[in-house]
Amino acid sequence: MSHTPDELPAGWPTTEAEAAAVQDELRGRVVRDEPGPSPGSPLIAVGVDVAYDDERDLVAAAAVALDSGTLEVVAEATAVGRIAFPYVPGLLAFREIPTVLAVLDRLPVSPGLVVCDGYGLAHPRRFGLASHLGVLTDLPTIGVAKNPFTFRHAEPGPLRGDASPLLDGEEEVGRAVRTRAGVKPVFVSVGHRVSLDHACGFTLRLARDFRLPETTRAADALCRAALRTASAGL
Repeated sequence: MSHTPDELPAGWPTTEAEAAAVQDELRGRVVRDEPGPSPGSPLIAVGVDVAYDDERDLVAAAAVALDSGTLEVVAEATAVGRIAFPYVPGLLAFREIPTVLAVLDRLPVSPGLVVCDGYGLAHPRRFGLASHLGVLTDLPTIGVAKNPFTFRHAEPGPLRGDASPLLDGEEEVGRAVRTRAGVKPVFVSVGHRVSLDHACGFTLRLARDFRLPETTRAADALCRAALRTASAGL
């Protein structure tokens, strides 16, 4: 099924209660018992990120496909649409999912793994963007975030690859992973069809030279450029 940036799926929620009900229904479809692709296997890793212009009611999404071995860009795409839902903490995926689906449709390659700049299981309702997108596309999906949200963690060891559990009470919802020695960690969580061990392994593989995965860095730069172009044209 193809998507356009301003096309809202049938039954798209318009209220907080409706969105929470959709989350509850879709959360039951998350696949958490598959290991997913191995971090050592060659595949196309796709980074997805969004940027907003709230004054103009715009959201720009970018998808950048990289060879997971060389980290070379093999394809990229952008889409700009209208913000699809009001700002409500815990329901942010509803603001951007239609535009993100549209940008994935525009990629000429098939993702082996999708890396979201955000959360999957590490979410108050256990259903962040990575999980939401994974369920809708059925692609292996992980979330790599810049901060721990509301969850707690012990400081990982100082070396690249050191990690510690990201906890909500006693439940491990993700991991704090040190991708560069002496640099603050990133926060990895499962989205859909990938184990946490493999999600962390891929994060390290994709974050070869910087704190953030190259997928995230490339998608962030591209979506910001697309938003600037779209905003300037209005």
